[in-house]
Amino acid sequence: MAIDDSRTFIPVRIAVLTVSDTRGLAEDRSGDTLVERLEGAGHILAARHIERDDRAAIVARLHAWIDDPEIDVILTTGGTGVTGRDVTPEALAQVQDKEIPGFGELFRWLSYQSIGTSTIQSRATACVARGTYIFALPGSTGAVKDAWDGILVSQLDSRFRPCNFVELMPRLTER
Repeated sequence: MAIDDSRTFIPVRIAVLTVSDTRGLAEDRSGDTLVERLEGAGHILAARHIERDDRAAIVARLHAWIDDPEIDVILTTGGTGVTGRDVTPEALAQVQDKEIPGFGELFRWLSYQSIGTSTIQSRATACVARGTYIFALPGSTGAVKDAWDGILVSQLDSRFRPCNFVELMPRLTER
């Protein structure tokens, strides 16, 4: 498992959606962390928005970004816990074509290394919706670092071997 330098790096266009009732852009440290990491890896920030913890509003934003041909991947942060206001996984379920269950499982395994059994409170998840990848991450900066550094930086790198999400992008809408 490594980067194959004989392959060409393909930058991915990524939108970042922070789900929060309390944060604005000035307080959005987890969103800032994702933007820094994705741009540092050579990808393109295609859009950024903060949406309140409202399932219909999240679904509407996801549909708009899924239908935008300038967005390949959506990263959400926040709303993945177990409280009544945490509805990001339910919003993803409304738009998804295919779930990517291994993402949440691997995220919780990585997160366990940092926060122990508290990781069980995360409902991090991922899916494909009409050819767009969507990854729902918890709202803490530690969680987005775990997800990016431990999973997404390699899976969104077209040079990563033995396989990666980028090489599958042209085939996501096959029937």
